[in-house]
Parts: sequence; C-alpha cells; structure tokens
Amino acid sequence: MRRRLGDARVGHLASTDASGAPHVVPVCFALEGDDVYWAVDQKPKSTRRLRRLDNLRANPLAELVADHYQEDWVRLWWVRVQAEATVLEAGPESEHGLDLLAAKYEQYRERRPDGPVVRLEIRRWSAWSASGL
Repeated sequence: MRRRLGDARVGHLASTDASGAPHVVPVCFALEGDDVYWAVDQKPKSTRRLRRLDNLRANPLAELVADHYQEDWVRLWWVRVQAEATVLEAGPESEHGLDLLAAKYEQYRERRPDGPVVRLEIRRWSAWSASGL
C-alpha cells in the first residue's frame, strides 16, 4: 500500500463543507511515513480562495485516493487513506513539505508552489488490488 501510494503521481482529495457536501479534487502529493503533503501551486484556478482549503479548515477530516486503471483488469488497484488535515503556516514544516514535493515532481523543482501547504496525517489505510496486495 505504501509503495503504491508513494509512487502514485496523482491522488483525489475528498473533503466536505460545513453542510456535509462532498468536494473532490485531484492533487499532486508526497508521502513521508504516515504524512502526506500537497500544496496549492500556480496552475490556473478560478479563484485563490479554494473550497478545498475552506473545507479542511472547517472540517479537517479528509480522504485521499490513488488508483491505477488499465484495460487488463488484473492490474487494477487503489489505495485510500483517511486523514486529518492541517493547513500549514509558512515555516520549517511547510518548507519540508515543499522539499518533498520538489523531490518527486520536476515541475515543482522548476517552480516551487507559492500557495499553502497541507499535511494529511494518516489515521487509517485501506487498499484493494485485483491480483492481491
């Protein structure tokens, strides 16, 4: 599970707003131990006030899913983590998260994200694979 999640290039982050309405967005992320880091980067967005950040500040419980699909269904798998999110203030931990992201993604080495960094503290792991884990 850890290897597959750590190697995955994209995950889908689920959060909920104050009314409980779900919100899912793709994120680039880096795994270290039981912590996942992702950051708001410079890719075009309709606003800088992102619903995912508002949701996590109001309700820090989130899930992240990474998966693999191909037509040969014996190769299908997914990993899901339930986590508690913290929107980090600028400082050493935020910089550490950015370092992890830059180590994984060339685009972040060329241009470090300038938005907030979020840490997901994993509380529960689950996974499935068509061929067994």
